[in-house]
Amino acid sequence: MFDTLSFKSEILLTIILLAVIIALNSLSKRGIRRFGKTSSIDMNSRKIIFYLSNLLFYLIAFIGISLIWGVDLKDFSVFMSSILAILGVGFVAQWSILSNLTASVILFFNHPLRLGDRIRVMDKDFDWTGKVEDISGFYLFMRTDDGKQITIPTNLVIQKGIEILKEEKPDIEEVISNE
Repeated sequence: MFDTLSFKSEILLTIILLAVIIALNSLSKRGIRRFGKTSSIDMNSRKIIFYLSNLLFYLIAFIGISLIWGVDLKDFSVFMSSILAILGVGFVAQWSILSNLTASVILFFNHPLRLGDRIRVMDKDFDWTGKVEDISGFYLFMRTDDGKQITIPTNLVIQKGIEILKEEKPDIEEVISNE
């Protein structure tokens, strides 16, 4: 049996670390929520950011707790580099997954494309013109002008390029004549 008195400092440091991580996680969620509302980021995109921030805080907590409880830094770095090497091999084997995730992040943060925009994907073989309905981690979902719903991998959207079209408002005379 472990003697809890001999681990008093480790238990105290673990509780303090967890309290700090929970507080920082709560503050980051509040900040993400506030930023999402001011930047008009939809709820699904905010959920992805929440999941990524949670993952980051869990990783920090895992590393901190491991170091508090005496895991040797050299052994820990060997363990982490082994895990990263395995993940690297897996991602190289599945490069399309990584390129789609990267393209989604680029579309999400660094492109003026927004949900509801009418766009044209620049492709010489296909006419992909329509309204953006959703952007997920791997795909851009759009409804074409002829009513079809299509799914395009985000890396293809980045490679081909996008033209954001202005919404053409119908002429008032056309609306009256159609009624």
